[in-house]
Amino acid sequence: MGAKTSMTSAAGKYVAPRLPALAPELNATFVREALNRAIHGIGPLPSAPAAAEKALRETKGNRKRAVKAVVDDHIRYAGAQGMLTSVGGAFTAMVTIPTNITGLALIQARMVAVIAHLRGYDLEDPRVRNAILACMLGEDRVEALVKARKIPAPPMALATAPVHDPEIERVLCAEVTSELVTRVAGKRAAIMVARKVPIVGGVVGMSVDGFATYQIGRYAGGELRPRNRR
Repeated sequence: MGAKTSMTSAAGKYVAPRLPALAPELNATFVREALNRAIHGIGPLPSAPAAAEKALRETKGNRKRAVKAVVDDHIRYAGAQGMLTSVGGAFTAMVTIPTNITGLALIQARMVAVIAHLRGYDLEDPRVRNAILACMLGEDRVEALVKARKIPAPPMALATAPVHDPEIERVLCAEVTSELVTRVAGKRAAIMVARKVPIVGGVVGMSVDGFATYQIGRYAGGELRPRNRR
């Protein structure tokens, strides 16, 4: 998996600069709106609080098991849309790349938001929303941003900061957009280079998106530690 991730990342950095022409709507505002819809629900997907309460009921109030169930569910969601958007050739890529990015943004934001609610965080708090966005970047990217002083701290500290800093939100939205574009573009490039058989591309797409979602879920579960509910 490490070699595949490295190839995907390298390919993404090559292809990502070409994506604005395919998906000009994919910007920082898009990520903010995806997060808002993930929290409040969209279409057949209920709101993050509703999903959290459902997970609690199904695990008889066991929050640890509920978090695991939520992550497992969203890995399946990500894998399914990863397969659907990875079947086909270069022509279908013009449609499926933006769709894949949008789908991943919504699924991963919703997963982290549900985890945050289960751990006692207020999803309407802008500091918590910053923490959700940071979790979506993954541990390595967050560490790099903290080291570069682009953000002051990891997700847990952002969620419990004394005040909300709008500049942190701006940076995180831009970074999440860039990261999603790079991941999806890299996956597409790797699939096109490695295989020309559509169904194989679908399996690779499912695996890459599912694994990325697993990593984010594990990071969010470790970072967003339980808070006392008032």
